[in-house]
Amino acid sequence: MYSQCCTKKNPAVIINTGSKQGITNPPGNAAYNASKAAVKSLTEGLAHALRERNGGGNVTAHLFVPGYTFTGLTGAKAGTEKPAGAWSADETIDQLRVMWAAADVAQGRPALSRWHRDYKALFEEYMREGQALAAEGVSMK
Repeated sequence: MYSQCCTKKNPAVIINTGSKQGITNPPGNAAYNASKAAVKSLTEGLAHALRERNGGGNVTAHLFVPGYTFTGLTGAKAGTEKPAGAWSADETIDQLRVMWAAADVAQGRPALSRWHRDYKALFEEYMREGQALAAEGVSMK
C-alpha cells in the first residue's frame, strides 16, 4: 500500500486515530494506553519517513486524537453515565498540541510541523500564547 500511494501525483493524507491516553498514560487502563501510544509512535515514524523519503512529498501521515469516547473498550457499562469531558484546566497544554496537530491537516502544514524547521518557532510562540491564556483562566476550547 505504501508504494502505491507514494506514486500518486495527487496529494494524499494518512490519518491514524489515536487517543489522549496514548500521550498522557493515566492509570487504570494500561493495555489501551499502550496500544494508543503505539499508534502515536507508528504515526510519527511514518510521518517522518514520508517527509524524508519524498522530500516533503505529496503523502503525509497525521495522528487524530478525537477526545474521550465512552465505549465498552474504555470501561462503559450499561446504565453508566459518560464522565465529564476529556480536557481539564491542567491538561490545556495537551489540548494545545492536539489542536496544533489537527491544524497541520487543516492548514496544509507538513505532519509533525512542530518539529519542522519552517514551523518550529511558530509552534513555540503558539504554545507560549496558549499557556499564558490558560494561566489567565481563558478556555482553549
